[in-house]
Amino acid sequence: MKKAILRSFAVLMILSLSVCFGYLYSRFYEKYERASYPCDFEEYVSKYSTQFGVPKEIIYSVIKTESDFKSNALSHAGAVGLMQITKDTYDWIAMKLGEKGEFALMYDPETNIRYGTYLISYLKLEYENWDTVFAAYNAGFGNVNKWLADPECSDGNGVLKHIPFDETRAYVEKVNETRGIYSRLYPELITESKN
Repeated sequence: MKKAILRSFAVLMILSLSVCFGYLYSRFYEKYERASYPCDFEEYVSKYSTQFGVPKEIIYSVIKTESDFKSNALSHAGAVGLMQITKDTYDWIAMKLGEKGEFALMYDPETNIRYGTYLISYLKLEYENWDTVFAAYNAGFGNVNKWLADPECSDGNGVLKHIPFDETRAYVEKVNETRGIYSRLYPELITESKN
């Protein structure tokens, strides 16, 4: 009888310790994930999310994918800052916004987030589908428009079914994966349903 009680007690202790360990592990892992997927520059992300109608989790996902939150990031193609804006894209956005300034402003987090978020909003109005928006953000309007006109690449309704550039295909997958992580870690960010 005593052995049965001791065995039951041991099983209960093991189960209790397992539950405690699991809980502590999940809390630690969530903290680790939040550190890896931060919500830095929240003031600017919130401001321009509202101004341009782009969900916060999209902005954070693009920043994470493009620069990993490094405001001084510079790509091999000359893209600059948090959202990796090129000189040509900067000039085009500045013209659309009726502004003049120096390209060096793209190292300023607020300006970079404003320009990048404006571009995302413009692309969303143009293409409607998020995957197509992400592809255009990475590969440009010209390439995406060619792909949409190609029955091998498009479903005929403005949705890309195949992206010919490996880099762009991987980029779209990465932004979507990152968006899912932000949505899970920060459910309060969700501002519109996925489409």
